[in-house]
Amino acid sequence: MDDNERITAAKADTDEELQEVTLRPHSLDQYIGQKKATDNLKVFIEAAQQRGEPLDHVLFYGPPGLGKTTLAGIIANELGVDIRITSGPAIGRAGDLAAILTNLNENDVLFIDEIHRLNRSVEEVLYSAMEDYALDIIIGKGPSARSIRLDLAKFTLIGATTRAGSLSAPLRDRFGVICKFENYEIDELMKIIDRSSGILGVPIDEDSKRELAMRSRGTPRVANRLLKRVRDFSQVKGEGVITPEITVNALEALGVDEMGLEHLDRELLRVIIERFHGGPVGIDTIAAAIGEERITLEDIYEPYLIQTGLLYRTQKGRMVSDLAYKHMGLPVPDDISMTEEGEDDGEQIEID
Repeated sequence: MDDNERITAAKADTDEELQEVTLRPHSLDQYIGQKKATDNLKVFIEAAQQRGEPLDHVLFYGPPGLGKTTLAGIIANELGVDIRITSGPAIGRAGDLAAILTNLNENDVLFIDEIHRLNRSVEEVLYSAMEDYALDIIIGKGPSARSIRLDLAKFTLIGATTRAGSLSAPLRDRFGVICKFENYEIDELMKIIDRSSGILGVPIDEDSKRELAMRSRGTPRVANRLLKRVRDFSQVKGEGVITPEITVNALEALGVDEMGLEHLDRELLRVIIERFHGGPVGIDTIAAAIGEERITLEDIYEPYLIQTGLLYRTQKGRMVSDLAYKHMGLPVPDDISMTEEGEDDGEQIEID
């Protein structure tokens, strides 16, 4: 199953990114959550403006859907400059990066999403651009080749990644401001849902906001997506007002349960419990049992199950917790012992 086919997928496709623009805040005062990061950024932005200098390069890291792109746009708005948005996979050659950098104006912001996926040759060109605001370009080939230095306008690079550990040390060390994005609390998600419902023009009560927030996996993007789908149900099967009854019925129809789990999340837990007595069991065995690829389970399904304490990765394999038995409505075995013993098979999973 493609990640974008899931209602609780944290990543957005191109069409959804365009739709999200209308719901995004445009200033730090409107931005909800990530208080530690935003408080620090207010200071850094004001200091840079007072000195008349570009903001130091900024790195955002954390799970998808938490507002990294939104905050990058807000930084550009607060600085009063333009922003150029691209992604690591889109910059295939050093020449592509050079074309982007040479078109930036003084103090502009360049936002690179999925920066950990930059080509190594492109990344090396970026070093001098970040440090010296210059590009070293080689012209010609063989003995006649020569290097020239091209000066750039001073700019701020904002990089975003879901895998901070995948960044090379030389690139990571060139960022002066590093912000970790955390999953949102229920109250913060309720404020986001309240703001989004006002923009969408759909009335919603407090109980419905809380129900949506509880099933949003701590992710604003998921909260907004669920809000839009519940709005559809309220329009067709209600009177255009989102009520608790409409909310619960809509989420049940979408297959999203009280903890934000979808069908395949529950199927993964059920397979481990019913076929393998709660584990431990290898990931390849689980993948074969439910007909999904191993990498899909590791990258899409397991992180949230681990975060919520429903699943453990141990040296011997995957094991479910007693909470998973209770959530699935199954009796907890007397001999179940849940201890997180570390990673199995030398694998690593990055939840940040």
